[in-house]
Amino acid sequence: MKLRWILLLCIGLSTAVHAFDTYRIGSRLIRTGDSVSELVELIGQPLYKEPIETRHGGFVGEHWQYRLDNKAVTFTIRDGRVVHIDEIRDGE
Repeated sequence: MKLRWILLLCIGLSTAVHAFDTYRIGSRLIRTGDSVSELVELIGQPLYKEPIETRHGGFVGEHWQYRLDNKAVTFTIRDGRVVHIDEIRDGE
């Protein structure tokens, strides 16, 4: 687990991270507040799902990670809805 955080930190230092309320896929948009079923219908299952837990181990949501248009895109999911969208562009 620590190795993955170190890797993410290194990636974060070498690239730019952008947060969005919407993300365009072709002519369609995913917005914060959209359901997980809308996200899966539009772009499929994520490459990786990471649980979000309280410090006591209680489940509060997930980070769904995709590789889209040569970018890493992470959708934060809580209560079956997209609550945050982050994009990491390579080489910025």
